[in-house]
Amino acid sequence: MPNSPAQARYSITKLQLFPVYATVEDFQKATGNPAPAFDASRAPKLWFDPKAAESPRRNVVYDNVVALGPQGQPLTGPDGKPALEPMLLSREHAATVNIPPRLANVPGANVPEVPVPLRPLNANEEIYLDFGGVMVRDTSVPDESDRSGFTGTDRALLKAIAAKLGL
Repeated sequence: MPNSPAQARYSITKLQLFPVYATVEDFQKATGNPAPAFDASRAPKLWFDPKAAESPRRNVVYDNVVALGPQGQPLTGPDGKPALEPMLLSREHAATVNIPPRLANVPGANVPEVPVPLRPLNANEEIYLDFGGVMVRDTSVPDESDRSGFTGTDRALLKAIAAKLGL
């Protein structure tokens, strides 16, 4: 299992399984290949799975993506944290990008992007909503915003003790 960065909070991009290409130029520069023409009948997709085209199956399942609402907003679970869900794509769709033209108002570009698959969370990681979107918290690293030095695990233990003592 990959190690998480040694900081208390970090961007969800650290969990992404594939690079994201904001523009056709970024894609071409990184891969050396031209990007396929934008297909307005499909949602924008700024990443690709290089192994998907070789899959013997017609579809590829990604276990963890951030669940998105109709406007592209992260959906939350019963715990109030962003929900993760599986995603199924055809191998052809998974193997290609669908990058809309930059600075152009083209049909199909204004719908939510296909979410990027994520690696599984480590035992010490949790996701949460912040002003910048979905973020990750490493509960084993003391949070700079909390000068007490207690981790999330410490706090949970203290709350359990207080509850047992009726405090």
